[in-house]
Amino acid sequence: MSEPEIRIFPNLDEMSAALAARFVAAANERSRREENFCAAVSGGQTPRPFFERLADSALSASIPWTRMRLFQVDERAVPPDHPQSNYGMLRRTLLDHVPAAAANFHRMEAERANLSVAALEYEGVLARELRPPQNHVPRLDLILLGLGADGHTASLFPGTPAQAERERWVAPNFVPKLNMHRMTLTYPVLNAAAEVAFMVAGEEKSRILQEVLEGPLRPELFPAQGVQPASGRLVWYLDRAAAERLSNARRSAP
Repeated sequence: MSEPEIRIFPNLDEMSAALAARFVAAANERSRREENFCAAVSGGQTPRPFFERLADSALSASIPWTRMRLFQVDERAVPPDHPQSNYGMLRRTLLDHVPAAAANFHRMEAERANLSVAALEYEGVLARELRPPQNHVPRLDLILLGLGADGHTASLFPGTPAQAERERWVAPNFVPKLNMHRMTLTYPVLNAAAEVAFMVAGEEKSRILQEVLEGPLRPELFPAQGVQPASGRLVWYLDRAAAERLSNARRSAP
């Protein structure tokens, strides 16, 4: 496992532009090899400008959407039209504007009564689309993650069952402090990716970001620390406000 890369930008817009450029370049690189580009994306407020950029007609025209396979990192157990639905945000910012993206998007059906069955079926989707070798974990080309104020990422919250999962690729997860059921990709899938990109913005994330990047390794308390790709690239995209508490060495990293 290599050291994570730290990239710091003046604001969220510039950070989103840089990640969108990386996304487009990686997708086109795979397309030139006549291979699909497979990515899992997160919800929340921070990635909204990133998805809006991908939906912009000028940039969208340069993306090989028919060679794209898009998946969800996690989802809340709410209907897809619910205000808290990650899919709903993705639909409004990207999928409704780019039909080819919508055609190749695989939604987590976390609103179903039996989340365990829904999670197993989503594992089947990953197996069908990514075709991992037998007894291997599927390898996504890119996974986009966020960082919660408590150090969680995806729907891997401290002390919850999915955080301890090492066999399943997709797991249901109940988060007691939120009194909410969720569905999430697990560490085996996150850490098998070719590239993982965290997006973190805002001064309110600066303290937890410092703890995750520079504090002791305690993934049981800060699940984001458990994301350590075995043979992939880990990149933290940060705005200046989120990075303000990091050491000078971190903030001056290329």
